[in-house]
Amino acid sequence: MTHLHKKYEFLNLGTVDAPYLPEIEEAVLRVLRSGRYIGGPEVERLESRLSALCGTTHAIGVSNGLDALRLILKAYVATGYMSPGDEVIVVANTFIASVLAIVDAGLTPVLIDPDPATSNLDTSLIEAAITPRTKAIMPVHLYGRVCWDETLRTIAAERGIKIIEDNAQAIGATSHLEGLRGSHTTGALGDAAAFSFYPTKNIGAIGDAGAITTSDATLATAVRALANYGSDRRYHNIYCGCNCRLDPVQAAILNVKLDHLADETARRRKIAGIYGTRIHNTKIRLPFDGKEACVWHQYVVHVDERDRFTSHLDSNGVGWDIHYATPPHMQPCFTGEGARRIKIPFPLQVTEKLASECVSLPISACTSETDAKEISDIINAF
Repeated sequence: MTHLHKKYEFLNLGTVDAPYLPEIEEAVLRVLRSGRYIGGPEVERLESRLSALCGTTHAIGVSNGLDALRLILKAYVATGYMSPGDEVIVVANTFIASVLAIVDAGLTPVLIDPDPATSNLDTSLIEAAITPRTKAIMPVHLYGRVCWDETLRTIAAERGIKIIEDNAQAIGATSHLEGLRGSHTTGALGDAAAFSFYPTKNIGAIGDAGAITTSDATLATAVRALANYGSDRRYHNIYCGCNCRLDPVQAAILNVKLDHLADETARRRKIAGIYGTRIHNTKIRLPFDGKEACVWHQYVVHVDERDRFTSHLDSNGVGWDIHYATPPHMQPCFTGEGARRIKIPFPLQVTEKLASECVSLPISACTSETDAKEISDIINAF
């Protein structure tokens, strides 16, 4: 699906990272020469910058985005807010990591459909999915579009249900509606948030990396302990923890790239704007472009004749991908006996329809404005 060596590449990480290489090399050497290979100033600096970016009082660097979600949920269990078997409502068309983290913590994912217009959680379905065991809702800011509204904010305030943001794809995105503690930035809209810095993300490491942001001091303390073998101090383990620390080399690389976040966001918005104004083929359903400030991790269109459409892209040298062809509830691990590990209160017709139609167009740094215009023309000819 991710077709390299085309005229219009979907993604080439070598091209993406090339402008930063001198700064990255300097940053990596700085860590090597420091002799500090676990934790240290690069990790601390990144954590400080992330908390400032979002507007939280705490940020904790961790090993990857999945572990960020796992640690948040495990920390809620460890501190007594959640118990095994409690339920977490999550959108069904997310990447499987969102669901895996819930199951790993001994909790039950409750899968509900997205809004077909936005591909984000359909918050009108939440109320009917809530049970006495519902302890959290996990809005996923899918493709870089903010998932936040008055319904989520009201449910959190009135019912005491935690909001855990899956912010793997939306660093720097903002909502017109303020979050639970006043911030408008993803990562601080709810009670806690997970970040991924997988290399393909808007701000990507050269390897795996992730982070957690929160303004809950108790949660932050538990997360730090759980990520470091469950220890609150050396050789003193208060939890059965993990080894999920952020590598300082990756932190140093991310500190370089974080300097360029505003430019990267602006560039993606410009490419998305070209697609949005120049693609006028009625067979192609363009992504929703509302008042929320999307950061366009992916530019996803929907088309009924996907195979014929992608063949058209292939024949014209346009790279493409699919995010995501198989929803979590249709994966082998959650079918058959595995189906007992998840809960589906309503048919997931929207999820399955979107999965059969979605196609991601090039929007990385490999794609110039000229490329976007030419790709639009190719799509209009379909």
